[in-house]
Amino acid sequence: MFNFTLYKREMKKSILTLVIFAGVLTIYITMIVQMFDPEMASILNQFSEIMPGVMTAVGMSGTVTTLIGFMSSYLYGMLLLLFPMVYVVLRAHGLIGKYVDRGSIVALVSAPIKRRAIAFTQMKALASGLFLLVSYITLLEIVCSEVVFPGELEIGSILLLNVGLLCLQLFIGGICFLASCVFNDAKYSVGIGAGVPALMYVIQMLANIGGSVENARYATFFTLFDPDGLIAGETAAIAGIVVLFVGACALFVAAIVVFSKKDLHI
Repeated sequence: MFNFTLYKREMKKSILTLVIFAGVLTIYITMIVQMFDPEMASILNQFSEIMPGVMTAVGMSGTVTTLIGFMSSYLYGMLLLLFPMVYVVLRAHGLIGKYVDRGSIVALVSAPIKRRAIAFTQMKALASGLFLLVSYITLLEIVCSEVVFPGELEIGSILLLNVGLLCLQLFIGGICFLASCVFNDAKYSVGIGAGVPALMYVIQMLANIGGSVENARYATFFTLFDPDGLIAGETAAIAGIVVLFVGACALFVAAIVVFSKKDLHI
């Protein structure tokens, strides 16, 4: 059910992409953590008052007073949702969709490896890369916080928060991976794989603004990831990430089954 040679090759292909995303996130995370001071908080409060709709749409608030709350607001409202999501979209397509679209899937399925093993190995490569990225984010947040604001960060809360982030991104990965397994044409596999999460995020942004579209939040899976609720240890928030994880598993299983049975026209 698992081919180590294929897994090792795909992980090597993931390294450059991981390094690029880790580098970009390093810049943003270190900047955001260092911005947690009274003077900067005052500036952010003013910006929030001037453009309240923009800040609220991306889940940002200028009223937080704790480091974990500040990071939750200014990192987990947009940056740590979108950057890992882009990584997931790129790698999900590269692991299955690109092979099928270019016809090079022939080389894989012609090898003495069962289709189910190929799909499972590619899925594991996607999940492993995502796990490494989120683990790096977690370590970086802890190190930066301890260097700049020793003892200020609630380690248990940030760990739970990033477990939730991982579950969310795995769910998105499941959508992208399933789309790559269902469609032979890249414009459909990428269009659906990237389009559904992007649409869900836009709906979430509109719902954050409130008003007549506030109830639209119940139409998007992003609602299941509640950073503030996780920090507070709320049962509903924890249940939300459990649902995301179970949903991710279901999507990956469906993708493996589809790939095992699909007609590749070879």
